[in-house]
Amino acid sequence: MAEATQDAANGKFRFLHTMIRVRDLDKSIDFYTRLLGMQLLRKTDYPSGEFTLAFVGYGTEEDSTVVELTHNWGQKEPYQQGTAFGHLAIGVPDVYATCDAMAAEGVKIPRPAGPMKHGGRVIAFIEDPDGYKIELVERS
Repeated sequence: MAEATQDAANGKFRFLHTMIRVRDLDKSIDFYTRLLGMQLLRKTDYPSGEFTLAFVGYGTEEDSTVVELTHNWGQKEPYQQGTAFGHLAIGVPDVYATCDAMAAEGVKIPRPAGPMKHGGRVIAFIEDPDGYKIELVERS
């Protein structure tokens, strides 16, 4: 067995973060922290590259998977999300109540709360300020 494969099998690999590009960093940080309850873990400007990275999540980067928000300073137009990206998923205790709270904040809800087709779990889809889909999954 190759060394990298052994390391993966022994739990030495870990999923660190998912990166998404955002046009308005302050608006995105507000969405992920105030509305979704994540913490801003760190934010760093890179003047020579004209971009800022902000990391948000429900735990530290040492023990949790987080979201990296990348803001390219000169980006004027919305990003094209393409057809390969699907969504982020967040477990919440009550999808209906969460959707009500998001709607009160003006968040787009393209798929309201309700049972999943061909299943039974209650889900919904909301959109962040850049239109990225976030699935809300009801978890007790």
